[in-house]
Amino acid sequence: MRNLFLLISVALALGLTGCGGGGGSSTTTVVTPPVVVPTIANQIAVTVNQGLSGEPNTPNVSVTICVPGTTTCQVIPNVLLDTGSFGLRLFASSITIPLPTRTDGGGTLTNCAQFGLGTTYGSVQLADIKLAGEIASNTAIQVIADPNFSTVPGACANGGVQVTSAAILRSNGILGIGSEPVDCPACVSSAGQGVYFICTSSSSCTQTTVAAALQVTNPIANFPQDNNGDLITLPALTASGATSANGTLTFGIGTQTNNALGSAAIYTTTPFSNTSQFYDTFTTVFNGGSNLAFVDSGSNATFFDDGSITQCNISTGFYCPTSTLALTAVMQGVNGTNSAQNFSVANAQTLFDNGEFATNNIGGTTQAGVFDWGLPFFFGRTIYTALDGHSTPGGTGPYVAF
Repeated sequence: MRNLFLLISVALALGLTGCGGGGGSSTTTVVTPPVVVPTIANQIAVTVNQGLSGEPNTPNVSVTICVPGTTTCQVIPNVLLDTGSFGLRLFASSITIPLPTRTDGGGTLTNCAQFGLGTTYGSVQLADIKLAGEIASNTAIQVIADPNFSTVPGACANGGVQVTSAAILRSNGILGIGSEPVDCPACVSSAGQGVYFICTSSSSCTQTTVAAALQVTNPIANFPQDNNGDLITLPALTASGATSANGTLTFGIGTQTNNALGSAAIYTTTPFSNTSQFYDTFTTVFNGGSNLAFVDSGSNATFFDDGSITQCNISTGFYCPTSTLALTAVMQGVNGTNSAQNFSVANAQTLFDNGEFATNNIGGTTQAGVFDWGLPFFFGRTIYTALDGHSTPGGTGPYVAF
């Protein structure tokens, strides 16, 4: 689920240090051991199914949130895993513990985020986010549809349909683990982005600038270790699909034995720039045309523009060809890495009618000039997402690799 607002990153570096000395028999040797980052659990389960209410190709994870610095915690299941956005966003109705609200400039900080499905709005609150053995302490999250801030500011309402419930999203929230550490780089210096607001009451909100450190944050960026990216592994599927599929989300790239980059090909993406909103993207050439492209686990289909393919009558927005199509597109990273990728598009309505909620061959429509490699591309692969400005064995992010 592609987030339209992308953020600046803070480069992090990890190093090993050591020193020693020696001499004659009368000299004592002092050895300082290297700094070793301890191994911790860095992997959680991913389940691809129909979500809460029948949406195909929904990758779900469970997220534990805690009142910062305490053991008052709650496990929230059915959270959409999304490499196309940044930060944890949960519906207020799913939260049962008292999280503190972030204030800034004399009021309560609220947040607006636009996705392909619609717009989420709510207060910014603080939580310790626990994923396996990883902890993102005191991290800002968006609490969607907070009843204390039910009036959506006009600058956010202009973003389209308001996503106000888990029934609309078909998940209890969104775990955004894309290539950016925070969700609005331009908001650091400009208040006119329609993303952050200072509210003195539910109906009195003004757009505001927000320092990166105070913004809704990709929790991976706040981990003490394994904080340079992630990898998602999903099983291969047959053309007929499956009712569900199980995989894993692993944190870090090249930081532990289970997240080595290996021989994966790296496709660098456009880093953040104040002059362009099109960052964390690369190029895909399809049908002779060049498209702005991204890899997005939160998109449940491969979305591209092709007017020659029959669209579904019932499942609008999806393709329903009379027979499965074998197609090819060429991925081109900013670094020059390129490869032809074969993919299939089957009749989406037939798959849905058969109860196949994990499929590798659903296609859908999107605006011209955009190519969205959604969840079908993840099946049968391990796909890495490196954080912007963060060091990895494959170079500095942002990039995707597989």
